Amino acid sequence: MTIAGTKIVLIAGGGIAGTVAALALHRAGWQPRIFEARPASADLRGAFLTVAVNGLAALRAIDLDPARLLAAGYPTPTLTMSNGAGRTLAVLPLGGPTADGTTTTTIRRADLYQALRGEAASRGIPIEYGRALHDLDERPDGVTVTFADGSTAGGDLLVGADGLHSRTRHVLNPGGPAPTYLGLLNAGGFTTGPVAAAAGATPGMVYMAFGRRAFFGWSTAPDGTVWWFANPPRRRPVVPGEFTPESWRAHLLELFAADALPAADIIRATPAVLGPWNTDDLPRVPTWRTARTVLLGDAAHAMSPSSGQGASMAMEDAATLGRCLAEEPDLATALGRYERRRRARVEKVVAQGRRNGSGKTAGPLGAALRDAMFPLIMKLVYGKGNPQAWILDHRV
Repeated sequence: MTIAGTKIVLIAGGGIAGTVAALALHRAGWQPRIFEARPASADLRGAFLTVAVNGLAALRAIDLDPARLLAAGYPTPTLTMSNGAGRTLAVLPLGGPTADGTTTTTIRRADLYQALRGEAASRGIPIEYGRALHDLDERPDGVTVTFADGSTAGGDLLVGADGLHSRTRHVLNPGGPAPTYLGLLNAGGFTTGPVAAAAGATPGMVYMAFGRRAFFGWSTAPDGTVWWFANPPRRRPVVPGEFTPESWRAHLLELFAADALPAADIIRATPAVLGPWNTDDLPRVPTWRTARTVLLGDAAHAMSPSSGQGASMAMEDAATLGRCLAEEPDLATALGRYERRRRARVEKVVAQGRRNGSGKTAGPLGAALRDAMFPLIMKLVYGKGNPQAWILDHRV
């Protein structure tokens, strides 16, 4: 499938993982083609996300400028944890500024997508929309993919970056692991302006609170608007159509009515409340790669948003894959090296995200014990150094 000495890589998925992978492989001398299942006009699911300093460092490792790509975001280096009564439990570092000035950054998902896709376009990397992968066929000389519409494309390598419900993963692992629901729903949104109840917020501080009935997080952007999310606990996952926009807003307001938090005021000041969607992660995926196909990002190791590392792990994956393919001319050897460098780390982060999320579903007794012990635990742990350092200090 090589044309005039250029190796072609087909990338299933045009999200963060797929687009950064395309940029990393382009730098390594490959010719990427991105295939995104959704149409170009599709709503970009999710309100906003955090890219930690380790993810930003991964962008630097492939000669991308985090400050430019995340210019629409704002630095969020610190986190304050509290309970539903408003009592502060701990103040924790989220990352940065590092020696090079990098600071963990919060950005709207749509803005990050637009910046990454603009970078791909500037390098001549095509993105084709409405192209959902259905099947693949590997041969000694290349790989051919078939899309849901019956069309095909051929290349030297296929990167499956097609997310939590990855079709590529299913083909490589028939009957193998499906996403696991973690007992939490997600909501979020943006206010149209400042909210009086949150007026005392420190710029760049992320506030998270264990409310009496649900977890709530918020921060104030430089323009004064409040960006927020909520994690209502629920034993069964939500199904499409179960809530209307009105009933979902009313449900959230009821959950936070008894808390000494700005949650209810923030929700009322939000024109469009996003959600609900389910919180899932992915058990260990047995097969990450074959001779000419490899998984990356959520397709290989989806983690709970409670980890704060979903985007950053995808960026690390992409940068590592690019490095391995640049270092090793033999494709199978390079893919094996990529898996060895990434598997143990990402599976540990998935486990950490699951532990973080478990505290959000504690019952009344568990919540009381958590609130009593949280400051002591943080003092003991942070007295020995930042327990998140193994995540944040990693460099590709």
